[in-house]
Amino acid sequence: MKAIFYETFQGPLALKTLPDPSLRPGGVVLQVTATGLCRSDWHGWMGHDPDIRLPHVPGHELAGIILAKGEDVRNFELGERVTLPFVGGCGRCGQCISGNHQVCDHQFQPGFTHWGSFAEYVAIDYADVNLVKLPEEIADVTAAVLGCRFITAFRAVVDQGKVSGGQHVAIHGCGGVGLSAIMIAHALGAQVTAIDIDEGTLALAKQLGATSLIHAKQSDHISEAIKDLTQGGAHVSIDALGSAETCFNSISSLRKRGKHIQVGLMTGDHKHPRVPMDRVLADELEIIGSHGMQAFRYPEMLAMIASGKLQPEKLVERTIRLEELVTALPAMDRFGHAGVLVVDSF
Repeated sequence: MKAIFYETFQGPLALKTLPDPSLRPGGVVLQVTATGLCRSDWHGWMGHDPDIRLPHVPGHELAGIILAKGEDVRNFELGERVTLPFVGGCGRCGQCISGNHQVCDHQFQPGFTHWGSFAEYVAIDYADVNLVKLPEEIADVTAAVLGCRFITAFRAVVDQGKVSGGQHVAIHGCGGVGLSAIMIAHALGAQVTAIDIDEGTLALAKQLGATSLIHAKQSDHISEAIKDLTQGGAHVSIDALGSAETCFNSISSLRKRGKHIQVGLMTGDHKHPRVPMDRVLADELEIIGSHGMQAFRYPEMLAMIASGKLQPEKLVERTIRLEELVTALPAMDRFGHAGVLVVDSF
């Protein structure tokens, strides 16, 4: 198969011909029809993920067609169009039994724990637990946007934040996750404040439903600006970027009994940020992590997409060829794209 491949962290990427993936009894092999480029892929290439073993094929947001299935797979058939969350559960551990596959004790993640979707084919384990059948009305490119950033935003806003109509929601960082969260919170009737450093990205945030915008480079006191805009602070604030600064600003911008949702990955020097714990205590703030979403939670989201209430296809800036990832992936830290790049040509 053709695949994007690297042998050292932060080293060169290349388009290679590699062995096709092998099939396991409870798994499937998919022909990848579309796969999204995500900042998490950049974190993996940088060496920030301890699960990656070199050499490696990245990629974790995908849509595909089932080409082969293991003898233990019961719920899916050859030829079906499917997608899956970027965190897969084993279905048997205590976390999975409790319904929390997104924090499975034995989780697998394509593009991290094993070779991923920046290839013609990818192997997926625990297929019956993790695969999601795609409705005809949802295109492959749209489905490829869902697997990481959109489902992560959906769980953060809907399940963890429990956002409702009329609430004020602040989104710190308007990359793929942040823009998805804006769209979802707006669809639920919230008043959304978007915070970012790029004017083009903020313009897109407004198109997707943000009711107020803050240019982070032009504001010395972001948390106070949010409090002014929301008449007291956000009910729910999401750090969708993952930095010490955005985490602190998110918590500081909450009103009493508000919720901070940490979605952006905290790596390197940002792993242990300072927290205004005096405010957390005095104002009874909640600090909540959010990591992916279970496959069984997809139907509600897919129904909202099918009805037009959510339009994740608006996040796609353009589609690219597989070989373009050689340069596009290392450039992810330069924030050069207002939208999402999706590979649909292999």
